[in-house]
Amino acid sequence: MRFLMALLTLAVFSFSLPAYADDAADIRAAQSYLQSLDTAKARFVQTTNDGRQLAGTFYMDRPGKMRFEYDPPVEDFVVADGVLIYFYDSELGEQTHAPIGTTLADFFLQKNIDLYDEELKITSVKRAGGFLQIELVQSDDPQAGSLTLGFKEDPFQLKKWRVVDGQGLITEVELFYLETGLKLDRYLFVYADPDFGKGSLND
Repeated sequence: MRFLMALLTLAVFSFSLPAYADDAADIRAAQSYLQSLDTAKARFVQTTNDGRQLAGTFYMDRPGKMRFEYDPPVEDFVVADGVLIYFYDSELGEQTHAPIGTTLADFFLQKNIDLYDEELKITSVKRAGGFLQIELVQSDDPQAGSLTLGFKEDPFQLKKWRVVDGQGLITEVELFYLETGLKLDRYLFVYADPDFGKGSLND
């Protein structure tokens, strides 16, 4: 759980276009695809720097809402309700939360995804391992870490993302059986305390 929390609580990324004129079509394709995602559901496998793997189900309802739910026996989960993102740690029996806009989750959940914005630099656009890979760093602090998005191209689809933090530690999330355009239960995106079953809903 702590690994996914670290993944999602890295500094927010916005974007600026570097001198990759030859890659403009790939960048536009990625932006158009990401902007088209409204609702999504997928299985995921999270791999940490030490090789540990956890599986679960990912849900998203843009703008603002998502959920990572781990498979049993892990009882941790992450849920964003449109305003806040909550991290529930079952080992400690407690949750922490933060505004969505202060976390990496904001990249996926914002209403308008613009890869031509100003605060982050696209450092690499390449094809490797069967994926179109776009790597991003913060313009004002490139040593703070990087985010790499991996897309399958036929059909075009987000398949994975990888975060490298400032210490060089890598966390990767890979998606399987991605479905989009679904009608998802709004209560998936409510934080409900597992001990009390109480929730709050932000529309």
